[in-house]
Amino acid sequence: MKERILAVDDDASILELVSDVLSEENMEVRTASSGEEALALLEDETFDLVLLDIMMKGISGLEVCRLVRDRVNCPILFLSAKDNVKDIVRGLGLGADDYMTKPFALEELVARVRAHLRAQNRNRTPRERERQAAIQIGQIRLDPEERTVTKDGVPVELSTREFDLLACLMHNAGQTLSKEQLFHSVWKTDYGDVGTVAINIKKLRTKIDPEWEYIKTIWGSGYRFVTKSGYTEQAGGAANGG
Repeated sequence: MKERILAVDDDASILELVSDVLSEENMEVRTASSGEEALALLEDETFDLVLLDIMMKGISGLEVCRLVRDRVNCPILFLSAKDNVKDIVRGLGLGADDYMTKPFALEELVARVRAHLRAQNRNRTPRERERQAAIQIGQIRLDPEERTVTKDGVPVELSTREFDLLACLMHNAGQTLSKEQLFHSVWKTDYGDVGTVAINIKKLRTKIDPEWEYIKTIWGSGYRFVTKSGYTEQAGGAANGG
């Protein structure tokens, strides 16, 4: 599985350089040229690591870190000018994991990124590692590591939110989850419109369950993932969700 990296900088040449070198290391790189764009991406997608420039027009990297640190668990590495020591210290206090000063050697960038990704993987709990195992229920197979979904062996294209929503439902197969539970688990926040859960359930059904055979609406309670016959099937215990 390719690690997903978000690189944020208002210098287009740095973004291009970082994207090229990390892509050559078999990583999937998304880029953002402003703090506002970074916040939008972090709201809609999941990443394994974030490279974040401190000094940007508009929302600074420090503010981005402050806003997302409580709901983004991946490592955050700051990129900073050498004379920006106070901001570096502040950034580490806001929850950043490391920093690099500009200009930086590309070899060091790759080494730092790799080191943090390895540490992140080692720090996963057995429960988290279990939830990375592929799960199949009925005709639907979901692979969290590859972030792929198939139905009867046919690939199904899902958005990041739809994938995470389906993963949450499948890992908790047989249990009724309220809109609030799903919103908290998938959107990683307690604030916002829980009505967006129903919107994404509708999109998910259109793509993978048009007959409502798997995703059941439990009126007044929430949603439950079941098989056609109404009982859950498990693959390697992966469907045992809490």
